[in-house]
Amino acid sequence: MKNHSIVMLRRNLKHIARNPMSVFNAVLMPIVVMLMFVYMLGDAFSVGVNYVDYATPGLLLLAVCYGLGSVALAVNADKTKGIINRFKVMDVPPNAVLTGHVIAAVLTNLIAVGAIIGVAFLLGFNPAASFMQWLAVIGIVLLLSLATSWITVALGLVAKTPETAGLVTVPLIMLPFFSSAIVPADKMGPGVKQFAEYQPFTSIIEALRGLLNGVPAAGDVIPALAWLVGILVVGYFWASSTFTKQA
Repeated sequence: MKNHSIVMLRRNLKHIARNPMSVFNAVLMPIVVMLMFVYMLGDAFSVGVNYVDYATPGLLLLAVCYGLGSVALAVNADKTKGIINRFKVMDVPPNAVLTGHVIAAVLTNLIAVGAIIGVAFLLGFNPAASFMQWLAVIGIVLLLSLATSWITVALGLVAKTPETAGLVTVPLIMLPFFSSAIVPADKMGPGVKQFAEYQPFTSIIEALRGLLNGVPAAGDVIPALAWLVGILVVGYFWASSTFTKQA
């Protein structure tokens, strides 16, 4: 199983190397969004702290979500081109095929997250997190990457065409904008405010924000971890069962 997973990971990394624009786009767009909101519009938002300190946690989450479209397309291409069926004939374990896509996605996400943090520091980001709190931030980002990648792999498998696969991840990409990523939820209009307060990404962002500010709150961290573990479990079993059922 381990050797199969490594082979599948190597295969996906080669595909990324042949198409570096997928990584470039996953890194570039979150940076563009950061520059737009922090550098251009930051003074328009009243959040009680330096805006780059407020926005960076949400932009980390956005950086993870923005690269998911290429993951769904890659998985769907394997399905529609018959490559998955060939792997089944070769008796390659399903988890190995899917894990290769997931780990490649996580590595791409880490590059995007590293770029966002670097640009944030250039814009004046001043976190108060301790070493252990930084480790917790990294752990949450990794768990977020794994959870969203497994969900995306499942969505790529159930999509009928590459065009559909490119669209199914749009809600995941848009969801951070309907959270506390850009502005506090209590500043939003009725309906949107309640949605933003109770959707999973807000809990995750607030957990990251508290850790980076050096004042983590159990009321944010525990719900964030519960959401992440739940999404990861659902995504993993959904993707695995879909892979197994498809002929």
